[in-house]
Amino acid sequence: MQMNPNKDTQLCMSLSGRPGNFGLRFHNHLYEQLGLNFYYKAFSSQDLTGAVGGIRALGVRGCGVSMPFKEACIALVDELDASAAAIQSINTIVNTDGHLKAYNTDYIAIEQLLKTHEVPKSSTFALRGSGGMAKAVASALRDGGYKNGLIVARNEQAGRALAESLGYQWQAELGSQRPQLLINVTPIGMTGGPEADQLAFDGQAIAAAEIVFDVVAIPSETPLIMRGRAEGKRVITGLEVIAIQALEQFVLYTGVRPTDEQFHKAVEFARS
Repeated sequence: MQMNPNKDTQLCMSLSGRPGNFGLRFHNHLYEQLGLNFYYKAFSSQDLTGAVGGIRALGVRGCGVSMPFKEACIALVDELDASAAAIQSINTIVNTDGHLKAYNTDYIAIEQLLKTHEVPKSSTFALRGSGGMAKAVASALRDGGYKNGLIVARNEQAGRALAESLGYQWQAELGSQRPQLLINVTPIGMTGGPEADQLAFDGQAIAAAEIVFDVVAIPSETPLIMRGRAEGKRVITGLEVIAIQALEQFVLYTGVRPTDEQFHKAVEFARS
């Protein structure tokens, strides 16, 4: 981590309902390794308008945006990149001389992981969630050619809207459905939350699935991932998502793309 900031140091930050240390350690490690005069700090805020206004007013170079701010921030920026405009959800703000442009690197991460894990396009899937991150994941699935999907969401209005916009079905609960791919895009299983020890899907659904994917990154071994591993399922973790999206944010902020070795070392450092 850079220990000698000066008046020219560029600040990057994150806004999250539950700030963690992964992004802070990941970005600062790479700044040091690559000799970049940047510093990264994680924040939460009860005043989102004031926080985003501060990014503009103080010249903060970039900001990562996490739940529950991914949709609420849209009205506060000046421009949406195509990656964010297409799904009306953002996770990255880049400040160029007071002009705030928003992106969605979550979409990029999901797109890459579906390919690297060789998830069959013919897979039936159920995605639990209907917020900004769910939009990114469901859009990447739709654009990747995954046609047989179910959106599971307690919020009927948001769940139906997401499903209908992408050509999927909606249900409030999974019920008797037994899809091949299960994806959790809710805070269920997240450290510090009221449902930290709960499963996003029931045991029977997990037993019947082939692949279990949990977007929750803290902890990387969520109850859903642990149950999936115990059942011998292929798993995709939230740590993989957060690492790839953080890399793409780093490139947007700095204009520098680390080597694969530098990236993997930064991930290991951030996890330690």
